[in-house]
Amino acid sequence: MAELVNLLLTSGTGPEECRIAVSHLAEAMGKQAKKSGLQLHTLRDQLQGHPKSMVVTVSGDGAEEFVRPFVGSIKLIFKSPVRPGHGRSNWFVGVFRLDDGHFDNNVPEINLADIRFETLRAGGPGGQHQNKTDSAVRAVHVPTGLSTLARDERSQHRNKSLAVQRLSAMLQLVADGEQEKGKRQVFLSHKSLERGNEVMTIKV
Repeated sequence: MAELVNLLLTSGTGPEECRIAVSHLAEAMGKQAKKSGLQLHTLRDQLQGHPKSMVVTVSGDGAEEFVRPFVGSIKLIFKSPVRPGHGRSNWFVGVFRLDDGHFDNNVPEINLADIRFETLRAGGPGGQHQNKTDSAVRAVHVPTGLSTLARDERSQHRNKSLAVQRLSAMLQLVADGEQEKGKRQVFLSHKSLERGNEVMTIKV
């Protein structure tokens, strides 16, 4: 079974530039994941603008090794696009692991009767070796209208499980937004963001 790792990318209590840095980091991780033959799926904590936090799911053989260098404080270097002339160019993002048990304990329980499942043909790269069966699964949470897509695995059953997990993560982010982000356990990690003790530096 392919490895699957869930990460939280957070701007902590940083300014808007740190939120922009979250988006830049997710984009950089996505490009590296693609080069490594891995799947990367993101869930944002808001629909528009740059997210304060983001859940990133990395799956595939070697996912554990891939995410290891990213866990910690990441420094991104770029000029502020929102404050022209601002002297600061170093912005920090915290990256923390989220295990499956965390999701089980911290998200509102999902009633499967509230989820509508749709199957579709798996897309993406693969050429003639691409999975041609209807194994991809979209999970729609009917009460909220939120939806997620999973097409990482060849097994429709496994993709269904992944779709539900990602939907749980998305509902968690929404719930955190409604209950003042930071008070729930997952966002306590915001306070652990160590500026100046980065494990990686990325120049945008």
